[in-house]
Amino acid sequence: MHRRRTSRRRTSLVLSAVALAAAPALTACGSDAHPGAAAVVGGRRITVSQLQDRVNEVRDAQRAATADSAQYKQAIARTGGLTRNTLHTMVLDRVMHRAATDEGITVTRKEMQDMRAGLEKQAGGAKQLEVAWLQQYDVPPQRLTESLRTELEAQKLSSALGADMRTQQGQATFWKALAKASKELNVDLNPRYGEWDVSHSRRVDAKTPWLREVTARASAAQRRTA
Repeated sequence: MHRRRTSRRRTSLVLSAVALAAAPALTACGSDAHPGAAAVVGGRRITVSQLQDRVNEVRDAQRAATADSAQYKQAIARTGGLTRNTLHTMVLDRVMHRAATDEGITVTRKEMQDMRAGLEKQAGGAKQLEVAWLQQYDVPPQRLTESLRTELEAQKLSSALGADMRTQQGQATFWKALAKASKELNVDLNPRYGEWDVSHSRRVDAKTPWLREVTARASAAQRRTA
């Protein structure tokens, strides 16, 4: 769901087990048919404004968690692809929820609370967990609960499918369910943010000359009017 920063997964347990999945053929998704949308998932828009708000939440949390401006600059440098990673997270949350719903899976508030309590104990406290989730998965404190819900959905989904995530067969079964959900939701990314790889339910960098073409057309128009 590569350890390259640009394709990092925000779920920590089940989904990180498949982070080294082989690179698949790309599905060329995305168009300018939805003005102002960063993505459309299941007919619902994720607007550019909503995406930027989420990015700002992460940046604000990084600033609050660093002792000085030098450390903050280092944090920014480590998360240079934050906007694309954040959009990936927002889309993946919806894909995961659809896959879980297809299997009749629900997550209760108590389950989220119990998971959080266990993780806080492992991390050494609530603050330590928030900092760890921010640093590792670009999840700000106010989004931690919803992050845990997606994590629980992933765990329950793998269990419902009988998918052992330690094996290639189990991973393939898990991905098949997510691919089905991606297809059902007809994920459509704005090309400026890349493309959606349906078979592995992840954002990938676009292989199309879309941005170069737009830039070239704009430059040509400027020359004609000069």
